Amino acid sequence: MSLTNQVRLLPWAGPEGKPCYLAGDGTGYLSRLADNMESTQLGLAGELVQEAQHTLDGRRWTPGELHLLAVQLTEALANVHRIAVSRGARLPAPAYDDLDTLDVDDLETEDEERDSPHPVPLD
Repeated sequence: MSLTNQVRLLPWAGPEGKPCYLAGDGTGYLSRLADNMESTQLGLAGELVQEAQHTLDGRRWTPGELHLLAVQLTEALANVHRIAVSRGARLPAPAYDDLDTLDVDDLETEDEERDSPHPVPLD
């Protein structure tokens, strides 16, 4: 699939809760709006995790507070999951078709050669 034909799952739902998709090259106004929305959602999720840790560490909460926290965490997790699915779908195809046949030692050698401060002579 070429970059111009790529479809992106947007970080918001459409009418009736159905997923929204955007076709394009990822450089337009809606793509930037979606990037900003994802960034905001991830930031809010991080803040909520900290709030949840603080609330649970105090061990003094009402059932209503705990219920609200669970509702907010569920919403944040749904947003983060949608972002992960969207970004995962836009990743390039893996270099190896069958990951079970990968030789990890070969990959480590390639990483070491690539990260070496000394150039590797080309044969």
